[in-house]
Amino acid sequence: MSAPYTVRVAEDPADREACFAVRKDVFVVEQGVDEDIEYDVYDAVAVHVLAVREDGVPLGTGRLLHGAAAAAKTGGDASVGSLGRLAVSRAARGLGVGVALVRAIEDAARARGLAAVDLHAQTQALGFYERLGYAPYGPEFPDAGIPHRAMRRAL
Repeated sequence: MSAPYTVRVAEDPADREACFAVRKDVFVVEQGVDEDIEYDVYDAVAVHVLAVREDGVPLGTGRLLHGAAAAAKTGGDASVGSLGRLAVSRAARGLGVGVALVRAIEDAARARGLAAVDLHAQTQALGFYERLGYAPYGPEFPDAGIPHRAMRRAL
């Protein structure tokens, strides 16, 4: 049986808008992140991935920063990408969408010749990322008022 959704790189403006809509629902509405900091200059250069239900409803999104855009988040190592803005709509949680998005971002990183992926995980999500092979490093820190830890996975 096939999955009731597909994951793809967001190529056109409609896909990008769907990514931003999911992020707004999850981060701005649900978690109270200020909309002014949710969207940033990196959105223009990131590789965005989108999970879409069979009927076209967006279920989740995430992005990969690489090269100069990732440098500030990865300690300046050009061989490491930065996974971020991973969001799954409330209705789609528990369906494997988050795992599929992370794996799609990792595939995009491999396609760009990257050796590892870093991310800044909300501390409540550490277990999710650890199950996917990410290891935490460094101290806890706040981001948008939410506790986070840096994590990395070699590809």
